[in-house]
Amino acid sequence: MSSEAVPARRPVRRTAKRVAAETDLGRTRRARRIDRLLTERFPDARCELSFTNPLELLVATVLSAQTTDVRVNQVTPTLFAKYRTAADYAGADRAELESIIQPTGFFRAKTESLIKLGDKLVTDFGGEVPRTLEQLVTLPGVGRKTANVVLGNAFGVPGITVDTHVGRLSRRLAFTTSDDPVVVEQDLAGIFPRKDWTMLSHRLIFLGRRICFARKPACGACPVADLCPAYGTGETDPVKAAKLVKEPAPGEDVTANPGGVRTGGDA
Repeated sequence: MSSEAVPARRPVRRTAKRVAAETDLGRTRRARRIDRLLTERFPDARCELSFTNPLELLVATVLSAQTTDVRVNQVTPTLFAKYRTAADYAGADRAELESIIQPTGFFRAKTESLIKLGDKLVTDFGGEVPRTLEQLVTLPGVGRKTANVVLGNAFGVPGITVDTHVGRLSRRLAFTTSDDPVVVEQDLAGIFPRKDWTMLSHRLIFLGRRICFARKPACGACPVADLCPAYGTGETDPVKAAKLVKEPAPGEDVTANPGGVRTGGDA
């Protein structure tokens, strides 16, 4: 018998045809394996909005709509130093608040939401951020996505955050076929254990921001390429794909969190 080492057999790639024929159990097993591989690839996955308490996270997540977490983190130090309570937002001078959050875009609508948000918190919740999804979604500017960010990252209540990355990757990885965020959330909840929901969201967001881009994913550098039915949508050459991968640039790594709470937010 030859003493030469036997090359490791390459895993069978999950093509779109193979995935289409999957049973529910097969899909669940593939999905959970994908999550395990993402855990290895992104051990530092986290929410990338800086905050020290639930109110700050709630406000930062509202501001993150239609902009980047990096941009939000640039304005929140000034914002949080001036507005410390829900009552501060409720009684804010509109022009002053607008001037602070203007870099996040849509600042007039966001100012309106923050003032109304502060008033609602004071009037209905004693100035405290509520701890249930049902109560959170009654707040101005807060939908299920924002509510799940706050629940999962401020209160430790598992939640699936279906932002643009999570929705897009869930379809690309064939976890769901729906464009409806609520349906996507339900489909993911049926596949993954509840305890993993919050971190699953972070890992999918990390994958979407760094490797699996909407227009040209870096397929050749993807840790779950063999399990992805959309493999080949983007660059498959490993060397070329590696050049496409985006890692946080200096100054963009927002791990700093004075309150010691893991962050989380929308894309």
